[in-house]
Amino acid sequence: MLTGELRSKIDGVWNAFWAGGIANPLEVIEQITYLLFMRGLDDLHTLEENKANRLGKPIERRIFPKGKDGIGKGGGVAYEDMRWSRLKNRDPGTMFEIVSEHVFPFLRNMADADTAHATHMKGARFTIPTPALLAKVVDLLADIPMEDRDTKGDLYEYMLSKIATAGQNGQFRTPRHIIALMVDMMAPGPKDIICDPACGTCGFLVAAGEYLRENHPKLFQEKASRDHFHEEMFHGFDFDGTMLRIGSMNMTLHGVDNPDIRYKDSLAQEHAGDSDRYSLVLANPPFAGSLDYETTAKDLLAVVKTKKTELLFMALFLKLLKPGGRAAVIVPDGVLFGSSTAHKEIRRMLVEDHKLDCIVKLPAGVFRPYAGVSTAIVLFTKTNSGGTDHVWFYDCQADGLSLDDKRTPLLPAEKIGPRAKLGEDEHAKNNLPDIAARWKQRASAERERPRTAQSFCVPKAEIAAAGYELSINRYKEVVYEAAIHRPPKEIIAELKTLEQEIAEGLEELEGML
Repeated sequence: MLTGELRSKIDGVWNAFWAGGIANPLEVIEQITYLLFMRGLDDLHTLEENKANRLGKPIERRIFPKGKDGIGKGGGVAYEDMRWSRLKNRDPGTMFEIVSEHVFPFLRNMADADTAHATHMKGARFTIPTPALLAKVVDLLADIPMEDRDTKGDLYEYMLSKIATAGQNGQFRTPRHIIALMVDMMAPGPKDIICDPACGTCGFLVAAGEYLRENHPKLFQEKASRDHFHEEMFHGFDFDGTMLRIGSMNMTLHGVDNPDIRYKDSLAQEHAGDSDRYSLVLANPPFAGSLDYETTAKDLLAVVKTKKTELLFMALFLKLLKPGGRAAVIVPDGVLFGSSTAHKEIRRMLVEDHKLDCIVKLPAGVFRPYAGVSTAIVLFTKTNSGGTDHVWFYDCQADGLSLDDKRTPLLPAEKIGPRAKLGEDEHAKNNLPDIAARWKQRASAERERPRTAQSFCVPKAEIAAAGYELSINRYKEVVYEAAIHRPPKEIIAELKTLEQEIAEGLEELEGML
């Protein structure tokens, strides 16, 4: 957890950026990302120096070359002077000059170097407007213990949370507690290969990594499993360079050394090399409307002929998963009950050709204030041979926060999310722990739950008979007030009493007039 002092420092830097004319929260985070990257490069170089000194050998992997960069007067600046450990002690004016005129060209041109994220730094731009602001940000980052994975991860998460309170860019970030629910339900294992084809800031991949650290600590004891975690397990695609930089840094600060975070337009590019590759897909992709057939990947159109992005993403998930692979994805409600041929075909495929596991209907306000659209979490397993028996439905009505534009917490922080310990009276404010618990009982006790309950199971045959409609309202039964079963005489007596009270009230009102 970040201390209150660190939080206040971050808030101070944030306000300084805004006062300096940088109002886009993504740009603020991007500039801080570059500085974190600079510090990380210096740390790597220091490790290599220490290793060389211990072994009495030359440095094997030199991050900062010897000599000068040759830029500007006098043959440029020595690469050693670009290191964080030296820069942070410079006066603001000198620091600003070195960073803007020498460090950033170095970052852009090191894309071929064998260093983390070098590729994503090709488009790096320095936009911090003043030496004073740069010095303030450097002072903040110098106070953070970067060897502590939890602290630096929390720092980045806190900054990313500001995207969700800063206006139009909030669509880039799925609420952290919803991500945690989906990851807990999927329970990633040490051998999984995980993909988010619309990764943004890599929130799903980070959460999966943290789940593995907490639930499978032994995976770091053997080299093979440790290497798999750092180099082969996590894959994310995005076509926004800013998102790639931020997401890649987010993964690194959460302790994943070399994740596969790369440029890819998931709906437009063919998927050779990625088809049937991943064992787990976690995603909340953007649903922008429709694409032209000409700009859509042909291998997706071969799965389902449609221009709708939400259906194309469903086809994509099926394409990426290997047989036996699982997915937990967020979709707009229209996917569940849309009447077009493509809508029906996608649902039929999930039910008949693969194994549809569950539908969790989310409250309409989960993505406020950016969108009020109703959404659901869909969980399925790719089998290519069917397997759907019963589908488990859950009608989530509360996620721990108010469902208006303010999204005010209804419970203390420790009682938000799927792992919270709640009293019976608190369930109405946060359904997520109940969802996680009942999900584990979907093949046992949940089969006996009535359709009037918040969760229940529906057999495949009934879903097929309903034209593969997957809206929970199609199967849910509503209990009406028992008043209609009361004796007629009792109801008539109450109506007469009410009529008399109204008449007396009118007489009194006339007297006053």
